[in-house]
Amino acid sequence: MWISLSQVEGQLLLWIQEFFRQPWLDPVVSLYTRLGDHGLIWIVACALMLLWPKTRRAGIAGAWALILSLLCTNVILKHLFTRPRPWLVLEGLFPLVAEADPNSFPSGHTSAALSCAATWWRYLPQFWRLAAAVCAVLMGLSRLYVGVHFPTDVLCGILVGLFCGWGGRKLEQALSKDQAPAHL
Repeated sequence: MWISLSQVEGQLLLWIQEFFRQPWLDPVVSLYTRLGDHGLIWIVACALMLLWPKTRRAGIAGAWALILSLLCTNVILKHLFTRPRPWLVLEGLFPLVAEADPNSFPSGHTSAALSCAATWWRYLPQFWRLAAAVCAVLMGLSRLYVGVHFPTDVLCGILVGLFCGWGGRKLEQALSKDQAPAHL
């Protein structure tokens, strides 16, 4: 008997709901995932980076990456694939947050987070690179925890985010007067 990928993903989400969700952790993860709505946390981080000359290029590149991520996920891919959210097709799964967009694939939250982390990796000191990477991974995991994405939605969001991060960096370099890469 063959088991489809959707069945495996559904069972994984139900397992997360059953064994990982905790009453004390649910509001923390729900708040964190909500900070990613509309790319808010990443937009604020990019805007703050624009205030200081040493981080300005990181902020500009991150902003370009976020624009590319938005176009790829929310404008193109979600409308091409129209994959329904997990709770719409998986009996017994209860999402912790409400999502207005019924399309799940790929994860825009994950893509936005990874696009910034990938972009900043080139521009920021090691501590901030690692912090951005951890925050991006936690954003992807939070989408599984709250039950609004399948694992392949998050994995594709990672790939799209990495591509958009690369694109954001290339756009910043092409449009800046100083073509030398920034290393702090």
